Amino acid sequence: MQGTYKTGPPGVGQSRPMNTEPLRFDTKIAVLLRADLEPWQRLNVTAFLVSGLGTTVPEVIGEPYEDAGGVAYLPMFRQPVLVFEGTKETLRAAHGRALSRALPRAVFTADLFATGNDRDNRAAVRAVPTADLDLVGLALYGPRNAVDKTLKGARMHP
Repeated sequence: MQGTYKTGPPGVGQSRPMNTEPLRFDTKIAVLLRADLEPWQRLNVTAFLVSGLGTTVPEVIGEPYEDAGGVAYLPMFRQPVLVFEGTKETLRAAHGRALSRALPRAVFTADLFATGNDRDNRAAVRAVPTADLDLVGLALYGPRNAVDKTLKGARMHP
């Protein structure tokens, strides 16, 4: 008898074959943290820094997620975020290189640990000349090669 199958015609209700080719990105998302931060500070700084990239560089955001039950979830970055660490001097040098390459960037300064809201965060950064920023974190996005050169001297976060 036709039409008595529990499954629909081929392709209906069946998942598509997964592409197993590894994705290679010609861009990189990277966070550089000052090595002397406490663990809670590292997590907090990383979360704040990457939030800036997602709002201004829309191509870094992938498609929304959905589980098998149909519950929708927010989209996330479409590629990994690599986390690095370095000294205060490494961070300062990377910041200068990021500026000279005009890479999209976000900064987190030590002063932001003492503020409690966005308005005060922005005021704390605005109050300090570029060369005097007490950087504890820097997020970057751009061509892989440019980001790699910008992070020269940093090492992968353990």
